[in-house]
Amino acid sequence: MIVVGGGIIGLSLSVALHKRGLRVLVVERGEPGREASDAAAGMLADCTLETPAALQTLATASARMYPEFVHELQDESGINVDLRDNGTLLFLSPEHVSKHLALCAENVLPAPLAELEPGLAEIKIPGIYLRERSVDPRALVAAALKAAKHRGVDISSGTAVTDVLVSDGRVTGVSTDRTHYSAACVVNCAGAWAGSFSTHRFPARPVKGQMLAVACARHNVVRHVIRAPEVYLVPRSDGRILIGSTLEEAGFDKRTTADTIHRLHQAAIQIFPELKQGRVLEAWAGLRPGTPDDLPILGATNTPGYFVAAGHFRDGILLTPVTAQVMAQAITGAQPDYDISPFSPLRFQC
Repeated sequence: MIVVGGGIIGLSLSVALHKRGLRVLVVERGEPGREASDAAAGMLADCTLETPAALQTLATASARMYPEFVHELQDESGINVDLRDNGTLLFLSPEHVSKHLALCAENVLPAPLAELEPGLAEIKIPGIYLRERSVDPRALVAAALKAAKHRGVDISSGTAVTDVLVSDGRVTGVSTDRTHYSAACVVNCAGAWAGSFSTHRFPARPVKGQMLAVACARHNVVRHVIRAPEVYLVPRSDGRILIGSTLEEAGFDKRTTADTIHRLHQAAIQIFPELKQGRVLEAWAGLRPGTPDDLPILGATNTPGYFVAAGHFRDGILLTPVTAQVMAQAITGAQPDYDISPFSPLRFQC
């Protein structure tokens, strides 16, 4: 079978399918894991105001699956993916507090803010503590890629799929800019490019996000993930601090803009002044795969043998474990552990 797209969703699904006895080829247009997966911050935020109600069950399930998911990848690859469980400090405007409290039960600060984050500036809006984890998506992708190769998954990189092939009403493979591959089953995990094939043009689109990373002379400057209305900070164990992010309808433009990066940097300094002395390591932009209803596209199309696992928008890293599980079940004819009917490709009447 063929998985179109070598991001974290496609790679993790390829491993799950291989475990079920399928021979898998991943076809990736560029370098595996270098699109949305590479650009993500890695917050495993399963309980946010941005999470659509229809997605909450999957998000919570996937967050709970992460320790075992990571353990297996690290064991197979030997790569530390920096799964951190220090939690998140979430700052909300007053009108959002009551709505958020209804979503999450464990939200009381375990200690005064000054003790939790000594470098935090005075913030005049309520703070909530969430028991969330974070992960380094770049390391996660590297581990998933190595695990897939170790298991015998074939990877074709630098080859863009141009279309999904259909004969007599069912899938027969894919065509690429170089050749074609035959298969009785194809899974579209092409992210922001998922809607570009003539066989079912799903309304997936790119949503640009710009970010930067800084490093300070003192290690462990920021201890928790910090989410404020204008910016978020995500610390890594190696000392980097990620600052993000924007939501821009800019097509497939991945260029950063100096004004936007400066604005994000200044917003971070406002809530954490020590970051002013930090050295900017890099700035980048990624393309999240968005959909009209902000829900992923998961499941079978009305063309036998053709499945979709795309459109995860801001939750691709979070939803990776559960997506791999339920899609592998659906593709192999098993009953998925969670109801994915709200995310069916058929809702777009493609």
